[in-house]
Amino acid sequence: MLNADLQNKLSGSNWMPDEIMQHIFEQRWLQIWVPKKYFGLGLSFKEGLKLLKKLAKTDGSLGWMVTLCAGANYFSRNLKPEIATELFKNHFTCFGGSGAIGGTAEMVNNQFLINGKWTFATGAPHLSHFTLNARLTTNGKPVLDKEGNEMIRSFIIPKDQVEIIADWQAMGMQATGTFSFTVDAILVDANHSFIYNEFYTDAVLDKIPFRIFADLTLLVNYLGMAEHFLDEAEKIRLNLDLSGFKQELRDNENQIYFFADKMEYLLGNNEEIPDGIQTEIHEFGKRLVASLSHKILDLYFQLGIKASHTNEPIHQIFCDYFTATQHANFRNTYAYKKDNLLPFFTNF
Repeated sequence: MLNADLQNKLSGSNWMPDEIMQHIFEQRWLQIWVPKKYFGLGLSFKEGLKLLKKLAKTDGSLGWMVTLCAGANYFSRNLKPEIATELFKNHFTCFGGSGAIGGTAEMVNNQFLINGKWTFATGAPHLSHFTLNARLTTNGKPVLDKEGNEMIRSFIIPKDQVEIIADWQAMGMQATGTFSFTVDAILVDANHSFIYNEFYTDAVLDKIPFRIFADLTLLVNYLGMAEHFLDEAEKIRLNLDLSGFKQELRDNENQIYFFADKMEYLLGNNEEIPDGIQTEIHEFGKRLVASLSHKILDLYFQLGIKASHTNEPIHQIFCDYFTATQHANFRNTYAYKKDNLLPFFTNF
């Protein structure tokens, strides 16, 4: 994935070094979900998942940054074809941003006046365009849909109209360049807005429920980092028997690819996705992350003080994994009640 010289450049970086970004652009990794007609790689769901897993095993920050930015470039499918074609004919086009609703979009004729602050924009220093979600307003008042809910819309903002705030303080995922950003009174044309579940392309990937897409792309990252952790653990404790753990990783990876194959087969044959499949996949993901986390901790306790040295690769992997698993998708927090740890799930 990366040669040794490039991997060494990641150590201690607050975002992807220029040499690695150049390699990412040359390999077109940020375009894996962009359709070929927009000059992307147009990989199948399973092909893309396999690549993301390999990148995450190489380095957690690398896998995470590519996963989230390639995931944002997926929105090429939600743009009008002429807009997507114009943007993605440049191979350096890179979307990224926040899934939070951090600001407002005041409707002004066929434009929107955007204001607000958004957090956790992975790859911020390298993005050509920022994606964001905002509440629609008119005359300063929320625009409501037929059911009385506030209307939300997504927008694409060029990087030169965004202010980046370098505020990432997490213990891991340092090289992801995950920063906050603000937008101050920027006018955006309606053609640079989109609705995430409305598509202008007609491909199997468009029809995969976004929850499934998000779950499986994150899960292969956790598997990749876990596999990397085992490789480094064996270097510290040569007599460890990790065969059972490794087999579990292989089994779970195959299960993820089974889910991807199932989605592509059903949707490719115009069949309906069975009721409950989204819940089944998400529950599988929650169990997998909980199991991996406990097993990694159990293994960590067997490695001794060397594993805690900040110059050891396993230290970075440990920090990256337990930072990445704080993502809202599978995060598991615990409340103390009557001397028992009761799990509950929450968002950022």
